[in-house]
Amino acid sequence: MFPPDNGHGFERGVAVLSIDTECIWGFLDKYDDASFEMHYPNAIVVARRLLALLCQAGLSATWAVVGGLSLSGSAGPKDPRMSGLPDSWISPIREGDESNAPLWYARSFVQRIRDSAPTQDVGLHGGLTHMVWTDPDTPREILCRELQAGIAALGEIGVVPQSFVFPRNVEGHHQLLASNGIRAYRGAAPVLSSKLGRTVPGSIMRVVEELGRFTPPPVWPEERCPGLWNIPASLFFFRMSKSRTWMVPQATRRQRARLGLEAAARAGAVFHFWFHPENLAESETAFSVFESVIEEVVRARSTADIEVLTMKQVADRMEERNTA
Repeated sequence: MFPPDNGHGFERGVAVLSIDTECIWGFLDKYDDASFEMHYPNAIVVARRLLALLCQAGLSATWAVVGGLSLSGSAGPKDPRMSGLPDSWISPIREGDESNAPLWYARSFVQRIRDSAPTQDVGLHGGLTHMVWTDPDTPREILCRELQAGIAALGEIGVVPQSFVFPRNVEGHHQLLASNGIRAYRGAAPVLSSKLGRTVPGSIMRVVEELGRFTPPPVWPEERCPGLWNIPASLFFFRMSKSRTWMVPQATRRQRARLGLEAAARAGAVFHFWFHPENLAESETAFSVFESVIEEVVRARSTADIEVLTMKQVADRMEERNTA
């Protein structure tokens, strides 16, 4: 995952921020509205605050949006846009609009992302409903429907997504992405906790990495198939719930971000930092800790050690290298 020609990476290190913008769609198989709000109070308000923070800092990010969140509203499982998707998956989806189902429909916020300055990269998170791509009960033709319906949902507000994030970070069907205009996706981080996945050993390893202040790996984009670039993750913003902050001091989040930025600058490679807006809503201190991470990004940029790019911009750079 490093530059193929020794010493011929990017002129500077690159920081990429990717944001899984999903609200309750990312939890529709786990929580109802009340449970979601209990775990992540004021999630939409926090997401708006996050966008304002990035714009104030002059930072562009990739916002991977679940297509359903960009709708002005829907008829729930009976909506024609849900046609062809499994009833078992779409049955929890609320009928409504932004006024009476704001956890499900936030078109005005997605439009705000689209229209922000500096320009933000509006990508796609899974498809229309955040369906998990490797579910054994989900054949390729249904995934194709899910993907294309998500692209169409963003298309309703004039967005053509070129960046992609897999739901729950579980990859599959890469050629399907390429054939539908996706040019970049976030791949798994090359660290042990990622390889162990969503398991008890994986959870333990994530705590070990955080407590040990492990340096997040600088990564290099790889062309997964023609025209489709894997931009692997480097670091996830370790959650700020009470159980996590009891185990892991808050300061590790900023420290590891600094280490990742410094490593990317030395290697002329990418530090790819990702998170959910909900991660910033699960405790009273989460947002201020995240602000300290953004301070590290801004500091690294100000010293010319790091430039901040979106996933789409990284794909552009790689295409330029291929044609140079």
